[in-house]
Amino acid sequence: MDLEALFHWLYIIGMAIGATHFILLGRNPRGVPRYEYLVAAFIPIWSGLAYLSMTLPQGDLEQGKIEVAGQIAHFARYLDWVVTTPLLLLSLSWTAMHHLQKKDWTLVASLMMTQVIVVICGLIADLSTVPWVRYLWYINGVIAFLVVLGGIWGPLRAKTRSQGAELSSFYDRITTYFTVLWICYPTVWILGPSGFGVFNQTVDTFLFCLIPFFSKVGFSFLDLHGLRNLSSSSPTSVDNTVGNVLHFLGSVTTNSGQRRLSRRNKA
Repeated sequence: MDLEALFHWLYIIGMAIGATHFILLGRNPRGVPRYEYLVAAFIPIWSGLAYLSMTLPQGDLEQGKIEVAGQIAHFARYLDWVVTTPLLLLSLSWTAMHHLQKKDWTLVASLMMTQVIVVICGLIADLSTVPWVRYLWYINGVIAFLVVLGGIWGPLRAKTRSQGAELSSFYDRITTYFTVLWICYPTVWILGPSGFGVFNQTVDTFLFCLIPFFSKVGFSFLDLHGLRNLSSSSPTSVDNTVGNVLHFLGSVTTNSGQRRLSRRNKA
């Protein structure tokens, strides 16, 4: 087994472990909607299957990759990214609007659709045989990617400011993690065999196993566990606690008044 196949198999195993963890975690949601666990589990399942296509014999498909312009284009990666990266943005959007009853689906859909453009531009660039056309499509993808970053650090981040300092702080931390890893994708692409060829295909394969693992399983792990910790101090919980206290004080006051009135009548 060569190193690239080994990296792929380790990635597939990591995705399987991640999906299993999120499924088991969803059995005790602790204030986090169950659909968030479903999406978190689906992401590594889909990604693992896409990478599996790069390890098993696929006949004419050449294990999820084809040779273009002297380099290998792993189109199976794009089949992974075109589904999983918009879903990761969906998860991040849910975190930003965690305490809001009404979600801004227009903003969410805009981010997800723009991310699809990012991935498609990358695929077309990877399949282009003319160098300047390849880089043109890469630049188009980078521009769309910057729009996504502007969305998550701009209007999406603004959503958290009305939901308490704790959620706002958590969103900033998780989005920083998210952003650093996502910047690695276009960086590795342009430095690898698809771009300037600074490093070879083996290093490229290793990085495109390592980065997606942490950006998918790592992100969902931190996101879900962070939300589970937040749920105990959510505004809803605080409101319920205050309401219970006021109800108790009201009951005490009412009972006290009834007792005083009863004593007066007896007198």
